[in-house]
Amino acid sequence: MKLLFAIVSNDDSARVQSALTKAKFSVTKLATTGGFLMSGNTTFIIGTDDDKVDEVIEIISAHSKKRTQMVPSSSSYGVGMYTSFPVEVQIGGATIFVTNVERFEKV
Repeated sequence: MKLLFAIVSNDDSARVQSALTKAKFSVTKLATTGGFLMSGNTTFIIGTDDDKVDEVIEIISAHSKKRTQMVPSSSSYGVGMYTSFPVEVQIGGATIFVTNVERFEKV
């Protein structure tokens, strides 16, 4: 058995959750915040059999898309001198961790 942690952009989370539920996977959804852009994410926790891991990853990949976004950035030009300018960064997609489950109980 495997436990997957999938970190997905809030923009994609509804589609990912709907597709996983439609495929009969049990999903726990957590609201999380990314450390780099400090933007909202959704972390899904999914427990599944070893042979279903690739199917889960395919579903998540199909419903979470990468895109670019302009975000403010600042640079220092010496003591006390800062300027702000937009920087294009890539957001979206999914980060997925797959871990082994030693023991599973549903009580």
